[in-house]
Amino acid sequence: MAVTPEIEFSSVLSPYIEGHIKEKRALGFDYRTEEMILLRFDLYCVERKLTSVNVTKSFLDDWCVQLDTEGPRNQRKRIDAVRHLMLYMISLGIEVYVPKFTGHLDTVVPHIFTESELQAFFDEVDSYNPDENHPIYKRMAAEYKVLFRMIYCCGLRNSEGCSLAVENVNLKNGTLDILGSKRNKDRRVYMAEDLTKLCGEYYEYLCDSLHAYPQWFFPGKNTKNPLKNMNLDAVFSRFWNQTSYAATCNNKPTVHDLRFTFITNRINCWVSQGLNLEVMMPYLEKYVGHKSLRETYYYYHNTEQLYKSIQDIGKTSELCIPEVKKYE
Repeated sequence: MAVTPEIEFSSVLSPYIEGHIKEKRALGFDYRTEEMILLRFDLYCVERKLTSVNVTKSFLDDWCVQLDTEGPRNQRKRIDAVRHLMLYMISLGIEVYVPKFTGHLDTVVPHIFTESELQAFFDEVDSYNPDENHPIYKRMAAEYKVLFRMIYCCGLRNSEGCSLAVENVNLKNGTLDILGSKRNKDRRVYMAEDLTKLCGEYYEYLCDSLHAYPQWFFPGKNTKNPLKNMNLDAVFSRFWNQTSYAATCNNKPTVHDLRFTFITNRINCWVSQGLNLEVMMPYLEKYVGHKSLRETYYYYHNTEQLYKSIQDIGKTSELCIPEVKKYE
């Protein structure tokens, strides 16, 4: 996939931004979030009348300042996107300054949803009825109801759900083919019967509303493109903030926490059933697309509910869980 068609860069750096994005995607990276950040950086360059490709530290100083509307992690994402662009330009022999993130990032503890929190969240999703009398917003409301459930029930990354092509959804067999995901890995994910049925009903509605067979299972407002990750994050926050739990929650959840919760609940179920995790964990590793068991055990180590399950059945001595590194 090349640069997204409807996005146009206009600064003096536009050829390098486009070349950088094409190179990243050729290496198997999705790079849609970074593309949107680089679009903002392109506008930054235009507004500040950048005329030379030799980007200096003083020119990037304001870009690297944390905004009032963002936390350290989003600040780091902005800086990292431009940092990789500068490294790409250096590889072409251009003299530029490479920015660094100098802030502090606290360890993020995942939010594991309780059953009541999940119920409240999906109640908000299901009751969403757009005020705008426009078919696009009605269609998007139908997409959210299925997409959020698919992410939770299948433990998908939100980027995997958003970028799902219709040809990779088998409604007959109830499978999803996740292609070119993190680290350019492919895998097949099996859906439960009720989710498969829901997807089938949604797809019929989608085709009827578009009067065509779409390329993407969850198309964006522009149906030629899939729903954007960043848009889904904003929609998730809007629904969550409408629940009664948002006001008292000290650990603000994200879309990715639906994946955390899926993995947590699955391991919890196996532990409560007395199943051997040494046998079961490799299946879960493959299902969620992890590179190794260490990544899957990272979720385990960050979940208080799992410790309680182990204590309840009194089998901690039989369970050997290796130390793990942090993974995103």
